[in-house]
Amino acid sequence: MKKVVIVASSKLHNEIKNWITHFKNKGYTVLNYPKQIDEEKFIDIYPDVYKSFFEDIVQTDMLFVMNEDKNGVEGYIGAEAFAELSFGLVQKLVYGKDIEVVLLKMPSCEVQCYDEIKLWLDLGKIKLHSDKKDNDFIKVD
Repeated sequence: MKKVVIVASSKLHNEIKNWITHFKNKGYTVLNYPKQIDEEKFIDIYPDVYKSFFEDIVQTDMLFVMNEDKNGVEGYIGAEAFAELSFGLVQKLVYGKDIEVVLLKMPSCEVQCYDEIKLWLDLGKIKLHSDKKDNDFIKVD
């Protein structure tokens, strides 16, 4: 069974839930995804949550960057999501890991990491979901 880790802003919890359901319906095991953390517990548990997320990226077959629109920015990718995407890419480039890195959509040029994303897309090291030939990325509402 294929494994997927979903990368996104934890503030997009409704969209994350839709994609979790989508991937499970396609037969994937969802290893991890962004979760909202209670502010009172944040400092205490964040290091373990962070470490666990990156450990799951090492184990996954696909890193799905769910870069939905956020705060009026099309294809939003925040600093944390870019770090996770970069870590997945490093697994592929440095360690030869057979990990597929897929973005939901092309980010707008307003996204701070736009140039890096475009470069990795042009090099064929990451891909957009629209480039996929199978039905794994039919959008669910």
